[in-house]
Amino acid sequence: MTTTLPTVAWIGLGIMGSPMSENLIKAGYSVTGYTLERDKLDRLAAAGGTPAGSIAEAVKDSDVVITMVPASPQVEAVAYGEDGILVNARPGALLIDMSSIAPQTSVDLARAAAARGIRVLDAPVSGGEAGAVEAVLSIMVGGGQADFDEARPLFDALGRTVVLCGPHGAGQTVKAANQLIVAVNIQACAEAVVFLEKSGVDLAAALEVLNGGLAGSTVLTRKKRNFLDREYAPGFRIDLHHKDMGIVTDAARNVGAALPVGSVVANLVASLRAQGDGGLDHSALLRGVERLSGRPVAG
Repeated sequence: MTTTLPTVAWIGLGIMGSPMSENLIKAGYSVTGYTLERDKLDRLAAAGGTPAGSIAEAVKDSDVVITMVPASPQVEAVAYGEDGILVNARPGALLIDMSSIAPQTSVDLARAAAARGIRVLDAPVSGGEAGAVEAVLSIMVGGGQADFDEARPLFDALGRTVVLCGPHGAGQTVKAANQLIVAVNIQACAEAVVFLEKSGVDLAAALEVLNGGLAGSTVLTRKKRNFLDREYAPGFRIDLHHKDMGIVTDAARNVGAALPVGSVVANLVASLRAQGDGGLDHSALLRGVERLSGRPVAG
C-alpha cells in the first residue's frame, strides 16, 4: 500500500525556513516555496524544491501551507489581502503558521481562515538555526486534535519534540514562555562569563564543568562557543528576541502574571538593540554585561 504525501507550500525561507523546508524535501515532500530574496529561492531549487513567483502561485494547489516569517505583521501580510494565502489557498487546505507571533494574532487568523474553509495550526518552534538544520526542533502546537494528527508526520520530519498544547493560540503562548526562559538563561550565562573572566578563571574549563551539573542547559551547550569566541553570527537575532519579549510581556500583563526578572531582561535586550546590536545572535547579551562591567567590547 502506497500513500501520497501532501504537497506543501512554504512561505518564508529565512534562517529557519530554508533548512526546515529542505528537511521536508529530504523526507519526500514536494515543496513549492516563496520568499522575497531571490538567492533563497535559488537555494530551494538547488535542494529539489520549486520556486514560486508569488504567494498565490505557491499556495493555489497545495494541501498544506506553512508560513515561517518574522512577526505578526508579516503573518498578516502573507495571509490576508487579494494576493494572500486565505484568498488563494484551496478550501480544505491546512495552514500551519510556524512563526513566533502574538497568541491573539493566531486566534484571529484561525477564525478568518475557518470562514474560507481553511484549517489552521499555530506551531512555533524552539531550537534555533542548529535545531532547524538538524531537524531536532521542539514544536509547540495550538489547534484541533484531528488537524494535529494529520500534520504529525510533517512535524516529525522537522523536529524531535512535538506537542499539542491546546486550542488556537496555545502554541504561541508556550513559545512566549520559551523565549522568556531562554532570554533569562542567556543573561545568566553572560553574567557568569564576565564574573569568571574578571576573577581570572579559565573560562572554557569553568563552562565545561558548569554544563555538567545543575547549571547545565541547552542554552549553555548551544551558546558556549559564542561566549568563548565572542562570535555572534545570528542563529537567532536580538531583533527577533526583542519582539518575542514584547509578546510575552504583553501576554503576561493581559492575564495578570508578574514577570519581575523577565521584565529586567526584556529591558536589557531592548538596550542591546538600541546600541546597534540587533542583528547579532541573542548570545550577544554578553556584550551588554561587558559594557556594564567596564570591559572592552569588540566591534
